[in-house]
Amino acid sequence: MIQDAVKKFRKTLLSPIYTFLKDSRAVGIVLIICTIASMILANSGVQESYVSFWNALFDPAGGHHYQYRSLHLPNSYLLWINDGMMVLFFFLVGMEIKRELTVGELSSVRKSILPVLAAIGGMLFPALIFALFNKNTAHAHGWGIPMATDIAFSLGILSLLGKRVPVSLKIFLMALAIIDDLGAILTIAIFYTPHLDVQYLLIGGGVLLIPILLNFLKVERLILYYIPGIVLWYCLFNSGVHATIAGVLLAFCIPQHKIADLVHNLHDPVNFIIMPVFALANTAIQLPADIWGALHNNISYGVIAGLVLGKPLGIFFFSFTAVKLKLASLPSKAGWLQLIGIGLIAGIGFTMSIFIASLAYKERDLQIIAIISVIVASLVAGLAGFVFLRLLKQPPLIKKM
Repeated sequence: MIQDAVKKFRKTLLSPIYTFLKDSRAVGIVLIICTIASMILANSGVQESYVSFWNALFDPAGGHHYQYRSLHLPNSYLLWINDGMMVLFFFLVGMEIKRELTVGELSSVRKSILPVLAAIGGMLFPALIFALFNKNTAHAHGWGIPMATDIAFSLGILSLLGKRVPVSLKIFLMALAIIDDLGAILTIAIFYTPHLDVQYLLIGGGVLLIPILLNFLKVERLILYYIPGIVLWYCLFNSGVHATIAGVLLAFCIPQHKIADLVHNLHDPVNFIIMPVFALANTAIQLPADIWGALHNNISYGVIAGLVLGKPLGIFFFSFTAVKLKLASLPSKAGWLQLIGIGLIAGIGFTMSIFIASLAYKERDLQIIAIISVIVASLVAGLAGFVFLRLLKQPPLIKKM
């Protein structure tokens, strides 16, 4: 009787949940739901308690870090999510990139160089567009805001398209976004970091040599990689460089034959626990009463035009040039129109763009304008890219140009 009841419970309630989680679109759907819910809560009657929860300091005295046994660690839930939990997301993505670089879609030089060049174009064009709108103004320092592509949300939107987008293009966007994010991290470190602790950076570099050596010696015990990985994260966090880069660096040190199982084991926890929490925390933003007025200034024009137009233009131009010069080749089963759609989705800046906005401007009013512009631009870019790829006839209308 009890066993039959348990089986019936699993069949009626849990089976649909399992089916949904296995759907490739589930990640995008969950992220969108969490984003909408968080923004509603952040602008409702519970906005003060909701927003303050994510930014609550563990140290009652405030400050950038709190000390626990002389360790400098994140001091708010938001920092633990963005600098701590998100390391697992970058670790997962880094392993998938390594797998594709060694045995997959990016294993040839001509295919691996395309996302690198596309990412460079996708960073330069938005920065130049912002600079044109804000030339000779006090806001010019924000040129780095529209440079970044948000890996989590861009891949989440792309997942909604399911099999309409070939795996090769998903890998291309993933690689492009990783390179783009690394470029944004370097930009922050060089242009937007008031204090870079070289000592921690050098120690982190030394620690990184340990998993590199372990890989070279073909050591298989993963715990021996994780321990220096944690130390590396700690060093990068305290160096001023975004700590999530530790996940990517460690991923490239993991033995190739261990990656498949790790990716499988991390997929559900990362995509259905870490990413939803990340979306909830990072979209807890209180919007000003006059949103329309906040969008009518040079900062908004530069951010929105940079992300919505600059991203796809830069990605397409650099990709097209590289292919025509025979420096690279298009992803398999993909055409130029699909690449334009990927470029549009890459205009989802969000996390890194919001982070850079908080560093570029000291005035809170300017930060809010920049953040709202990033949200609007990301919404337009994501929707435009989704609709464009959804309506695109299969096979692509234009394969060669």
